[in-house]
Amino acid sequence: MTDMVQTAAPAAARVSDTFRWTQLVIGIAAMVMIANYQYGWTFFVPDIQKKFSWDRASIQWAFTLFVLFETWLVPIEGWFVDKYGPRLVVLVGGILCAIGWAINAQAASLNGFYLGMIVSGIGAGAVYGTCVGNALKWFPDKRGLAAGLTAAGFGAGSAFTVAPIQAMIRDSGFQNTFLYFGLGQGIIIVILAFFLLAPKPGQVPPPVQNAALMQSRRNFAPTEVLRQPIFWLMYFMFVIVGAGGLMVTANLKPIGVDWKVDAIPVTLLGMTMTAVTFAATIDRVLNGLTRPFFGWVSDNIGRENTMFIAFGLEGIGIWALYMLGHDPIWFVILSGLVFFAWGEIYSLFPSTCTDTFGAKFATTNAGLLYTAKGTAALLVPIANYVQQSSGSWDKVFIIAAGANILASLLAIAVLKPWRRQVVAKAAA
Repeated sequence: MTDMVQTAAPAAARVSDTFRWTQLVIGIAAMVMIANYQYGWTFFVPDIQKKFSWDRASIQWAFTLFVLFETWLVPIEGWFVDKYGPRLVVLVGGILCAIGWAINAQAASLNGFYLGMIVSGIGAGAVYGTCVGNALKWFPDKRGLAAGLTAAGFGAGSAFTVAPIQAMIRDSGFQNTFLYFGLGQGIIIVILAFFLLAPKPGQVPPPVQNAALMQSRRNFAPTEVLRQPIFWLMYFMFVIVGAGGLMVTANLKPIGVDWKVDAIPVTLLGMTMTAVTFAATIDRVLNGLTRPFFGWVSDNIGRENTMFIAFGLEGIGIWALYMLGHDPIWFVILSGLVFFAWGEIYSLFPSTCTDTFGAKFATTNAGLLYTAKGTAALLVPIANYVQQSSGSWDKVFIIAAGANILASLLAIAVLKPWRRQVVAKAAA
């Protein structure tokens, strides 16, 4: 009897909500520090093009490589986190982020920029996957909100530096900007890493059970998850929604230039900025706000119902931007709507994945699904080639709008009833 008592590890005492929220805030702060690696890139592209005279599609392969390495290695990084805890992975991630942009600062060839973006992509992915996975584990009772707030750090984190980055590129050149922003952000990530912890069994509340939220009490191992057809439905939906938003993220300034609205001053909410700067600032704020907002909504009305609303709104937003975006005011407003209806994929999909497959391997399983963002990034250069060959953005916008409407319908008609069966079967 005593042997049995000794082998069963005692559950740790439940921690205070203050302690859980502190862990969440540390993760959000780290996410803010990696935001520019993705969202700041668009401001460097015109200056890189001007200095080296490379075509835009070739330069944008650096962005695609960044997103691929940021996403496709997250399951491996997630395995390390699930096994060894979050601290080491974020520490290494911060170092790689700094090195990546330092390489960009010295690059004089396309391959140099490709290498810099690959290294910073690996670093950013390590931080991203760890912080989202940690949030999912600490907050089984508020999973959508916690994942959304964490992802918001990434989505909105770069809003504070839109103007400073553009000013520094203008005054000191893009190479100095890469170097100083890269080093500064990387060092802060390394410091934050030392404060991150994973929850022990018993420290957090049990998963929620209600009619709107279907949460599995069974923990699926990553190898099992890959054999579940429902995982691949979620993956497909993530890819087709993700591609549209990434296309606008990477090409916001080039689209503004092509539509001749980029440098036109726009006054809204008592502020005046050029259309592209205004759009980029608003986009990042809304892209951040949408993640906890729709995450919180999904905690209350269910994940699939929320997907139906958000993806439908995104499809309409992309179509409206295509129809009205040649006017600078509409360019600012509608690009904001596009980002508001897009960013929530980074709270809805991880929380849906963990609801379906359990929390024990949450970092790895959510990481497997997050690789869909990398797959979506492969479509960004294709969008550039379509635009270059046709001379307009028409086809790109029409396809992106249609893909979002398709995902919206799949969420309500296929994913919702199918997931109910999977969770019920796991319970049985």
